[in-house]
Amino acid sequence: MEYITASEKEQLEQKLSNLISQRKVITERIAEARELGDLKENAEYHAAREDQGQNEAKIRDLEDRLANAQIADDADVPEGMVFLGTTVKLKDVDSGEEELYRLVGEASGDLTVDYIEVTTSSPMGVALMKSHVGETVRVDLPRGERHYEIVEIV
Repeated sequence: MEYITASEKEQLEQKLSNLISQRKVITERIAEARELGDLKENAEYHAAREDQGQNEAKIRDLEDRLANAQIADDADVPEGMVFLGTTVKLKDVDSGEEELYRLVGEASGDLTVDYIEVTTSSPMGVALMKSHVGETVRVDLPRGERHYEIVEIV
């Protein structure tokens, strides 16, 4: 089961809607390519069929994710607890550096934000989930073990 926020659910639903609307466009491309003749050597036809297969796979993937996703409701989360959708300031215990992290169900890939997105299934996300301000969490990273102090919830 995957935990996502309500806004992430809306984004996934919008992606699904866009992919479903592409079905008609791809079907028209296939029909136009068929009219060009011999299908064995028709690159336009094969490219359109390939696009159709990829589009349908993405649709099935999004439908499965939405069907199995659990929407996190932060209304019942105690104050000071890190939960899905929370942005926290962490201090690296070894270096003293502080950075902002946001616990998300799915990384958006937006590099313009002033925080680092971590998913609930990542080592950092697992360590942060349900921790509290003032705690020190241990994160098992590929480069080794790291310790972070949870300074505040932003």
